[in-house]
Amino acid sequence: MKHRILLAAMVCAIGTAAPSLVEAQLNVVATVPDLAAIANAVGGDLVEVQTLASARQDPHFVDARPSYIVALNGADALLINGLELEVGWLPSLQSSARNSAINVGGRGYFDASSYVQLMGVPATLDRSRGDVHPGGNPHFLASPVAAAAVATALGEHFAALDPTNAEAFRQSAEAFSTELTAFATEQRARFDALPANHRRFVAYHDSLSYLADWLGLEQIATVEPLPGVSPSPGHIAEVLTAMRSGDVKVIIQEEYYPTNSSQTLAELASGQVVVVKGGTRFDESQTYLDRVQELADSLYTALSE
Repeated sequence: MKHRILLAAMVCAIGTAAPSLVEAQLNVVATVPDLAAIANAVGGDLVEVQTLASARQDPHFVDARPSYIVALNGADALLINGLELEVGWLPSLQSSARNSAINVGGRGYFDASSYVQLMGVPATLDRSRGDVHPGGNPHFLASPVAAAAVATALGEHFAALDPTNAEAFRQSAEAFSTELTAFATEQRARFDALPANHRRFVAYHDSLSYLADWLGLEQIATVEPLPGVSPSPGHIAEVLTAMRSGDVKVIIQEEYYPTNSSQTLAELASGQVVVVKGGTRFDESQTYLDRVQELADSLYTALSE
């Protein structure tokens, strides 16, 4: 699957004098690579998809580039993760792009968080809680359960933008959603067979709640004392105590977070750090399903040791 899929021209001759007709593609811009990969699976040859952030970037902090403005200016659809994941960098790009279709409420604007069952919605908000997202935890695309719901909604979104191909979008979305649901169920059964003490882990950032819920795992602590706050020696000691008392040997974190504190904890607890990709390697033609398969396999290998 290519990062940019070009739709072949479809020529229809009516008699000898009729002009040829070329099917239009939807130009789709996604803020994060998981969304781009899901859009590619749903849209196929009827969409041309690009992503602004890469899997190697923390999606909270993306450096705006002039090329992003150009992409957004020509976009038929903008797919965002939502829950303020992109709030630090996307609004200024939307404003500069001068494309009303991709602004909030525009016909091309798609907020994926509107279609999933949210976790981590705070009861109260204040700075003492760290960089908490007021609408809930935004890291739902690590779970194919959430991705299946997003895919179904995306099929309807594309259908509304391109009514001529509405049925194709809906059928593709349904098939992909079914595939994701079956995969999610299969993997859950695999992890459920692990002993209870092999289903616990520590996360660096509170970004794995949806993944844990999908696989039936228990996140006992985070290396960060609060979201976005670097760990202190005292907090490291608290996490180490929790790991030892719970016989937890695995620390999981995305590739864009620093590993020094995690490595220290792993050494003290005789455990290991599992560094996972931050998302689908869309720029390398990885599919979303391949991404979550790789994620599940790496976690299973570590937890089963």
